[in-house]
Amino acid sequence: MKIVFLDKSTVGNVGNLECLKQFGEVVYYEVTPPDQTSARVSDAEIIITNKVVIDRKVMDANPGIRLICIAATGMNNVDLDYAERKGIAVKNVSGYSTHSVTQSTFAMLFSLANSIAYYDDYVKSGIYAKSPIFTHHGKEFFEIGGKVFGIIGMGTIGQSVARVAEAFGCQLAYYSTSGANTRQPYPCLELEELLRTADIISIHAPLNDQTDNLINLDRLKIMKKTAILINAGRGNIVNENDLAYAIDHDMIAGAALDVYGHEPIQADNPLLLVKNKNRLILAPHIAWASLESRELLIEGICDNIREYFNQH
Repeated sequence: MKIVFLDKSTVGNVGNLECLKQFGEVVYYEVTPPDQTSARVSDAEIIITNKVVIDRKVMDANPGIRLICIAATGMNNVDLDYAERKGIAVKNVSGYSTHSVTQSTFAMLFSLANSIAYYDDYVKSGIYAKSPIFTHHGKEFFEIGGKVFGIIGMGTIGQSVARVAEAFGCQLAYYSTSGANTRQPYPCLELEELLRTADIISIHAPLNDQTDNLINLDRLKIMKKTAILINAGRGNIVNENDLAYAIDHDMIAGAALDVYGHEPIQADNPLLLVKNKNRLILAPHIAWASLESRELLIEGICDNIREYFNQH
């Protein structure tokens, strides 16, 4: 049995990666350019991919493929219909990153709301050491207790974020992007009402026809000028040009993003050019990737391989 992991670098150095060897020979590639995919899986029975595209061309050229394991929840990098026609099983992993994304959401929120970078720099610069008083009121920050915490996308991660926000004393409300998930113990609002009333907006939705360009300039104008926007869902949900404009024109208090329309972020992305950089936190799509989360991901891949062979 030969297993080929096409983009191992996407999961980093994770301690339980060796568990894959119980199923046979494992070949790892840190990254795989599109023009090398077919050659690298030419004698593989199992492919592991996070973002490398497995299309009909790859499948047709490699008839020995029996199982495609996606090292993620999203499956848009594999032609699922064609895999089914070819009798190739495709398995993803879900639920592994819930705690990591939840923690990262609040890490970004608190870093922004509490001006952590500013105060850290204030002390390390030596200015605080010369202060005549014990404290420094350079930038105001606010408590999230009692604030309206609005969530866009109330799936597993959205629900987890809601529970933590509730523990901090927030008032919860949400918008269901699918229109189906409306049986939560919090008010379900229309999007415009949520944007108008929330002090914090946290996005945890998938990218689809309903969410593409969901947060654009017209909707940013609806938000409170004191509001903070967090996107830990998918990049194109937020219009990046419009958000950069909103930040620099004081339309909202700040934003924190972990995802972008093009990843890695492009050098000319307007978010990298904002003047009010202190109002913006940008992370490199890392919210999902705690060590524990990545270990759970590898465990899930091993479970998927084991389940496949138990059934065949």
